[in-house]
Amino acid sequence: MAKVLGRRLDEIRAAKNLEVVRAFGRCHELHGDRKGQFSMDLVHPQRLIFTAAEDPPPRKTDGGLNWSLITSVVILGIHDTHE
Repeated sequence: MAKVLGRRLDEIRAAKNLEVVRAFGRCHELHGDRKGQFSMDLVHPQRLIFTAAEDPPPRKTDGGLNWSLITSVVILGIHDTHE
């Protein structure tokens, strides 16, 4: 898993915003008690969990997160979000 984690962190660091990261590792927003957090695949079932560093995170007019304006993230950890 260390290789995959290193690759994911490199992808996040290299991206100019979170919209670019969307193409890698099934990056997606979480729901429920993890609303506002993002998840990227690592080694199944583990996921890299993070949030936007901007506070409050930038939003679209419809209320959704504006991925193109999120330019930095805070890594929360590695979790199995299917538990």
